[in-house]
Amino acid sequence: MAGQGSSGNVLAAIASFLIPGLGQLVQGRLLRALLMLMLAGFLWLVTLGFGGWIGHLVACYDAAVWKGPVRG
Repeated sequence: MAGQGSSGNVLAAIASFLIPGLGQLVQGRLLRALLMLMLAGFLWLVTLGFGGWIGHLVACYDAAVWKGPVRG
């Protein structure tokens, strides 16, 4: 991934909209992917489906703004 705003981040955001955490998985962030999947699943269950989309949007945003690993 080249960084924030790259086409890779756009694809990751789209993937996270379809399945929360999938975009983070594409970016190589396994723990964050699991967190996003669990968050969305929890919201779907607790709100009986009405608030689950919040989890999808949070996962999309997280994938879209990720800047990549810090190289120093």
